Amino acid sequence: MPAKPAPIKKSAKKAAEKPAETEPVPEAPPAEAPAAEAPPTEAASSETAPAADGAEAPAPEAAPVETAPAEEPPKPPTPPPPAVPTSAPQSLTVEDVNDTSVTLKWRSPETIGDSGLDGYTVEYSKEGFSDWVVANTKLTMSNSFVIKDLTTGDMLNIRVVAVNAGGRSEPATLAEPVPIREIVDRPRIRMPRFLRSRYIKQVGEQINLVIPFCGKPKPVISWTKDGQPLDTKKVNIRNSDKDSILFIRKAERDDSGNYEMSVKVDSFEDKAIIIIQIVDLPGPPASIKMVDTWGFNAALEWTPPKDNGNTGITGYTIQKADKKTGEWFTVLEHYHRLNATVSDLIMGNSYAFRAFAENKVGISEAAAVTKEVAHIQKTVSAEVGVSCPVGIVYKPPEYKEHDFSEAPKFTAALSDRAATVGYTTKLLCAVRGSPKPKIEWMKNQMIIGDDPKYRQINNQGVCSLEIRKPCSFDGGVYTCRAKNALGEATVACKLQVKQVIFQDDKEKK
Repeated sequence: MPAKPAPIKKSAKKAAEKPAETEPVPEAPPAEAPAAEAPPTEAASSETAPAADGAEAPAPEAAPVETAPAEEPPKPPTPPPPAVPTSAPQSLTVEDVNDTSVTLKWRSPETIGDSGLDGYTVEYSKEGFSDWVVANTKLTMSNSFVIKDLTTGDMLNIRVVAVNAGGRSEPATLAEPVPIREIVDRPRIRMPRFLRSRYIKQVGEQINLVIPFCGKPKPVISWTKDGQPLDTKKVNIRNSDKDSILFIRKAERDDSGNYEMSVKVDSFEDKAIIIIQIVDLPGPPASIKMVDTWGFNAALEWTPPKDNGNTGITGYTIQKADKKTGEWFTVLEHYHRLNATVSDLIMGNSYAFRAFAENKVGISEAAAVTKEVAHIQKTVSAEVGVSCPVGIVYKPPEYKEHDFSEAPKFTAALSDRAATVGYTTKLLCAVRGSPKPKIEWMKNQMIIGDDPKYRQINNQGVCSLEIRKPCSFDGGVYTCRAKNALGEATVACKLQVKQVIFQDDKEKK
């Protein structure tokens, strides 16, 4: 152990000189430097002895001080970031307005941040004032709000502010003041389909028309007839929030006209015209006269009625009456012209005529009657010895009798045929002639006669020969002959009767 202190002493001297030369440099405190380079405890104790011998080095007095390494103090916790308010709410709009409230709607802020969102505050102020009134006593988390109990007619500036721990955001403010009144909904009359054309009623009927409309606020309804106010003694008007009723208890002709309905909201207005036509039975034709009478005929003319019943005349009804009986009979109905000729009158009688007017309601109650009477006179014609009206001589026409005589002529000839043994076949042809020709059938120029194998039929000029179950010997040339007093005609055909050969018969052969 004595050998180790010697080298340590040299190093201690060197260490003492170095700090002496570098004293003026105040870079680091003296106590901290040796603490950082402190040697082990044994080395420090051995240095103290030589240091006592030499008085040249005062600096080493601090070096032998040996302290335990200091513990680092704990780091303080990181402070939280400062609270930041959100961005302003977005898209603030007015959803509805009436005379006492405003309904607002907006979107959440684009940036909310770590502090979150506590709610919204809605504020308003009257136009021209700088004081803002808070509409909601508590923060609202909803993105809509209704400001109630407002004064009608005020102009309000409105804004919405988002609130969180960081404070109030920038306000979202409406671009223009909001008038506190009901939003005007343009008035519109919803005319029923059956009222879009002329509305026709008969005299004495009841009129009850309901015309719906829409508009906000409640529109002002007004009625006029032909540009003049309605007569409230005849026409009753009842208005509600949704429709207007026009009521006439008992319609008269004077109630016809153009009824105009007006629905007005502020400066907006909608109009509709209802054409009401009250119709009645027409009056009789103004006059009727007899223009001429000849033979069995009488010519009449009349004029239209002065009163058409407030609708067009659709026709006339003409009647006649025999002076002997006095009963009226209709001769023309729904007749459109103003003149007519009545025919088929009876000789020796006298007739009066009258005319009724018709419209869509019905036929007139009265009629126009002719003042003159049509006399259909009779006389005896010397040529034919019969009674005829004056001025008419009947000559029966002479007709030349037509001669229908004709020699026989075939209109449909016989056609060649092939038949099978044992299967009944029929030959057909057609002939005409006057007088009715006599029909004869021949086979190979031999008259068949009443052979029961054959059946001969002649019906309305259609001649047929039926051959019952023919055999191979029944083949040949068949002829049909027709003759009368004016001549004769023939037609012929060939008939071939074939034998059916089966497969078994072929094998036997």
